[in-house]
Amino acid sequence: MYDTFKTHVSRELAAIESAGLYKNERIIVSPQGASIRVADGKEVLNFCANNYLGLSNHPKLRAAAAEALETHGYGMSSVRFICGTQDVHKQLESEISHFFGTEDAILYAACFDANGGVFEPLLGEEDAIISDALNHASIIDGVRLCKAQRYRYANADMEDLERQLQAAQAQRYRLIVTDGVFSMDGNVAPLDKIYLLAQQYDAMIMVDESHSAGVVGATGRGVTELYNMKGEVEIITGTLGKAFGGAIGGFTTGKKEIIELLRQRSRPYLFSNSIPPMVAAAGIQMFRMMDETNELQDKLHENTSYFVEKMLAMGFDIKPTASAICAVMLYDARVAQEVASAMLEEGIYVIGFYYPVVPKGQARIRVQLSAAHTRDQLDACLAAFKKVGIAKNIINV
Repeated sequence: MYDTFKTHVSRELAAIESAGLYKNERIIVSPQGASIRVADGKEVLNFCANNYLGLSNHPKLRAAAAEALETHGYGMSSVRFICGTQDVHKQLESEISHFFGTEDAILYAACFDANGGVFEPLLGEEDAIISDALNHASIIDGVRLCKAQRYRYANADMEDLERQLQAAQAQRYRLIVTDGVFSMDGNVAPLDKIYLLAQQYDAMIMVDESHSAGVVGATGRGVTELYNMKGEVEIITGTLGKAFGGAIGGFTTGKKEIIELLRQRSRPYLFSNSIPPMVAAAGIQMFRMMDETNELQDKLHENTSYFVEKMLAMGFDIKPTASAICAVMLYDARVAQEVASAMLEEGIYVIGFYYPVVPKGQARIRVQLSAAHTRDQLDACLAAFKKVGIAKNIINV
């Protein structure tokens, strides 16, 4: 059968390529950072990593990981409830709870697993999930694994959320689910308004803080800090793979009874290996660093404000953002790829985003700022955008 299936797959791949939607992976041969080296040996400035605080190659995190490698070994070869729980895993969960002002936390291999494993153990067919239309794919997949009734509201549209909550009153329990920062646009969920509607219509709230933790809020505690709501949200999910060191690992944190039930029934937790001890140890070090100083968050906020202001002044079409994500709208998939290639020729590493990562006709370059970027590096990126933008008739400076 494979001969005929191979023909089918080859046609699908050809169609993807002809539509300008084929994704090529660039090879990096250096540590992650504001400046990286690609496979041809060229040094380029990196403006598309989730390395918001510049911690992916931080010496303190490397040292913590190296020490744990010696004291706790390389891997666990087991799931948590068999023989996969070390002291560093419990310590990291405690640090996460302390950081977010919650009651307990549970670790996963990735936030994709956290979101995939949170709904099915908690909610049944008599319950309701009310989800933002632009929520991350992992939330969408997690909801699909649950038998709860599904409602969807337009992105950050509180009138539509209220309509969906009214429609969901027939269900037993209601859970509103939203990203803290929406990863493709960079806008922040209006959690204060969501909370008022949740109180009015007797619902709980879950927030995915993957792109907001470490980024928004005065000290980077995410949207619950931004809206002065620490401890008010029932469920928070997030990742260690972005602002928090950029390695791997996810978590769910919130009400202690919810976390305990997830330990008993969440399938990605029960059937996946524990995160490596060196990753857990680096995570502990990272949270302790964030308790000591707000320097990195302040620098990130400064960099983001400067970059977005300059891009708007040049005439680029930028999605409204309150995060470290700057979506430069180009709309056409081929144009997005051409701009990304031209930017690389100018020494700037950015990637075009297009369908199915974003809706058709919404192609863009997603620029991600970091605390590690210097003002000279920001200016170099801005100069490259100006040159390429003029050459491609995107702006008229």
